[in-house]
Amino acid sequence: MELEEYWGIGPKTREVLEASIGTEVAIEAIESGDVRALVEAGVDRSRVTRVLRHAHSAEGMALLATGDARVVYKELLETIAAHAVSEAAADRLRTLTPLTERDEMDARLDAVERGRDGWKLLGDDSRTAVFDAFERYDESPDGRLAAVEAAVDLARLDASAAVFEPIDRLDTDALAEAAVALGALGDDRIASGADDELDRLRDVRETVDRRAANTDAVLDELRSGGVDDTAAFREGLVELLGGQTTIDPSRVRSAMARDAVDAAGFVSETLRALRSDLDGSIDRRSDEVRAELESAIETAGEDVDRARPAVTRVARELSLGRFAAAYDLERPTYIDGDGLAVVGARNLSILDGGGEVQPITYAVGDHGVDAPAGERVTVLTGANSGGKTTLLETLCEVAILAHMGLPVAAETAEISTLDRLVFHRRHASFNAGVLESTLQSVVPPLVSGDRTLMLVDEFEAITEPGRAADLLGGLVRLTITEGAIGTFVTHLANDLEPLPETARIDGIFAKGLTDDLELEVDYQPRFGAVGRSTPEFIVSRLVANADDRAEEAGFRTLAKAVNTEVVQRTLSDAEWTALASDQ
Repeated sequence: MELEEYWGIGPKTREVLEASIGTEVAIEAIESGDVRALVEAGVDRSRVTRVLRHAHSAEGMALLATGDARVVYKELLETIAAHAVSEAAADRLRTLTPLTERDEMDARLDAVERGRDGWKLLGDDSRTAVFDAFERYDESPDGRLAAVEAAVDLARLDASAAVFEPIDRLDTDALAEAAVALGALGDDRIASGADDELDRLRDVRETVDRRAANTDAVLDELRSGGVDDTAAFREGLVELLGGQTTIDPSRVRSAMARDAVDAAGFVSETLRALRSDLDGSIDRRSDEVRAELESAIETAGEDVDRARPAVTRVARELSLGRFAAAYDLERPTYIDGDGLAVVGARNLSILDGGGEVQPITYAVGDHGVDAPAGERVTVLTGANSGGKTTLLETLCEVAILAHMGLPVAAETAEISTLDRLVFHRRHASFNAGVLESTLQSVVPPLVSGDRTLMLVDEFEAITEPGRAADLLGGLVRLTITEGAIGTFVTHLANDLEPLPETARIDGIFAKGLTDDLELEVDYQPRFGAVGRSTPEFIVSRLVANADDRAEEAGFRTLAKAVNTEVVQRTLSDAEWTALASDQ
């Protein structure tokens, strides 16, 4: 396979990869999802992520049929990656994609459960040890050695959890010795600390080199010691070197020059011969140590190569488990037929921001939860700021997470497997180009013959009100005709009647104003009811907050146009509540 056959790799990226790591290694990195290798080769991290997503599941990515669906997907990935146990794990999590086969989804959900169970079993000290092990793994320039060391570190946790089984299957005692060997073996030189004798010989050679660089100083030291004949001069050199190193005196004597014409020549030739002799000893000892180290690696066998995928898998599963535990996520149920239903669903983006969330129950299509079933389309109505868009986003999050084989933020969730997810956020523009581009993005997947979920927010905002209901009604009917399911948010419910039999209208209602005159909403939709806009509550707030008599009079005039009785009652309730709280 050629590099340019992969999605997102053009001539420039191919040239970068070929020049840095070569075609074969680059393809291996793509197939194994090795973000680190591709980034270090010189490819932009965001491009690497996109390439790997399409390389590993192009069909899964096709689920995200609109730009808004892809935005939610990317936001979810960032939330997931924030719970990774390492930067390398976070990079790999960003390459997760929707899956197309139910058994793949179930397998990934099983992996998440292993990760969550394992993480919960770890105490604080063990969790810190996990972070430390993966941090060292991330920072090491040698991925093979780092993986072996990380495997040994994780084995020392002695945690009896299924998530660590890939580590348990390794001979970590042999790997510990292999880690020492891998750390000691360099390209040309065995590292210090690998062998005491080799280190001793190197220290001696270093001393000899230092003395050979200044033979005059050697002569001065010998003469100052009272050396007055040849024999004493020879023994004085032996003692001088022996006092500064662990060298065997016999080695010094055997290296002594025999034909030197003077004392300086004697010292220089002797140190040069001694250095040559040490070089030979160091080379021989290096060969012996290298053989011993390679034997240690060979003893560990294939476990050295298995360490990296084992560490990668543990990191991924622990990270996903942390994500699931952080938000108390639950496993979705995949159902036959066409449907999406949630009980106690929460919006992850709001939870991630620290906001309060009212769990909601909602459903469309076929399912088995305690909610209306059978309608292929629901039309969701209600007040502004009533949570309609948030509900759509929540359904979108559930659909994407479930298709990624991940647990969802709901007590119960049932979903049929989909081919296309059309999510359209509200875009306030009457520009003809916006309408055209929107229709081009939502209609083709709907009529593709695939299993499609439509989540459309205030479609009327992109065209003039007079024709918006016609277009929206057409989309509702088209959704039913094409065998898709969907939820449409709108303020034009009355203009859509009569709806097809397989469609249902639901509503979100405002309950009034809080003590602070903020709009209070019951975000749980009422099934089969049209949600009413609540301008009377807004006008009540404006009347109460007006600090100018003319403004207050103006707002009271508006109150007569909406519902004076409700405005007065709301103001009285708010004032009475505020008075009671003061007392």
